[in-house]
Amino acid sequence: MSTTRQHLGHLGENLAVQALQERGYRILERNVRVPGIGEIDILAQDGDTLVIVEVRTRRGAPPFAPHDSVGPRKQAKLRTLAQTIAYAREWEGPVRVDLVAVELRRNGTLRRLEIVRDIVEGA
Repeated sequence: MSTTRQHLGHLGENLAVQALQERGYRILERNVRVPGIGEIDILAQDGDTLVIVEVRTRRGAPPFAPHDSVGPRKQAKLRTLAQTIAYAREWEGPVRVDLVAVELRRNGTLRRLEIVRDIVEGA
């Protein structure tokens, strides 16, 4: 991954963490790797719910629909990650997958941030 893309990803994740905390989420971990499956951007708790958060950041591009950026293959991967993490942590409450879509202007300032709850069925 290029340094510019990494920087963009970190910026988006930082903005997502701030927005989630402002809405009452408790951030548990960031960049959680699950060997053989993949990585989640943010692991959080919203009330009694364990939340796997996928962050999608775009800069200077036309506006995008957050759901369009997470296709069936990615949804399946996120579902598996959510189930694996919940099992490993012996989580007995509800689990869901949320998406934070971050749109930046070309100069790097925030244009829009949207939190879409429960983007994956059966998580």
